[in-house]
Amino acid sequence: MTSFTDGIRAIAPAKWRGLDGLVSVFWDAEGHAGATGYYLSPDPRIVIFFNDVSPHIVMANRESSGAAHYRPMKRAIYVPAGVPLWTSFTSFHRFSHLDIHLHRDKVLKYLSPSVGTSLALCALRRPVEIQDTRAIETLASLLVDELSNPSKHAVYAENLVGSIVAGLLDINGEADDRTNARLTQAQMNKLISVVNARADYRMTVAEMAETVGLSESWFANVFKQTTGTTPLQWQLGKRVRLAQNMLAESDLTVAAIAAQLGFSDQAHLTKTFRQVAGETPAAWRRMRRVD
Repeated sequence: MTSFTDGIRAIAPAKWRGLDGLVSVFWDAEGHAGATGYYLSPDPRIVIFFNDVSPHIVMANRESSGAAHYRPMKRAIYVPAGVPLWTSFTSFHRFSHLDIHLHRDKVLKYLSPSVGTSLALCALRRPVEIQDTRAIETLASLLVDELSNPSKHAVYAENLVGSIVAGLLDINGEADDRTNARLTQAQMNKLISVVNARADYRMTVAEMAETVGLSESWFANVFKQTTGTTPLQWQLGKRVRLAQNMLAESDLTVAAIAAQLGFSDQAHLTKTFRQVAGETPAAWRRMRRVD
């Protein structure tokens, strides 16, 4: 496991317990604005916060100096093995959270008899981020009590972890095959509606994924299976088609259209338009008006 933090400190000794194929750790900590963290492990991990951290902590699965790839940290997350996680504090915040470090084979052995190996493997590969923790937080609180004051056989804590795993991981339905998975028409309709409601018709991949209730990585994969393009290519194509409509139906300048559709400037729209439509906006407009 590789991890580091900068600007985050524990405000009380950690409470932890090693169990069969897992380690549970409870922290009280605080982080200042600008504090950062990084985590990467060959094993899966569950993090459950006991207060709302979404206004104060953002997270990403790729390193970036900008905010585009970051999204609010949720109350409970599951991080699959080998998935990196960067975190950053946007403001000071004091928090309590439970870390559960899992051994992949242990989780597979726990889930497979009930849901089958194929579905269990799919669930282990699929990130989960939820804000409404309810029953999971109750189970996590019971586990923290046992970490703080061990009073029962280890099997009690292990089964609490098992229930958290079953409640948090996405193991509903049939086993997903990434080569065949598709967005439903209802999900596509909702996504199109939300994009159309934006003034500049722009959304990040994380925002699109949240709109249809999927993790960012899973959404990106099934979106391409559904449409044949990546989410950003699809969105860019949509903005170019809107630009074509505006060129054909209005007297707005190319610069004004670029500003209205969220392009950085006229040159940005011209370059993108040529890549998608094969000619510049001005040439496209002239040809259509001649026709």
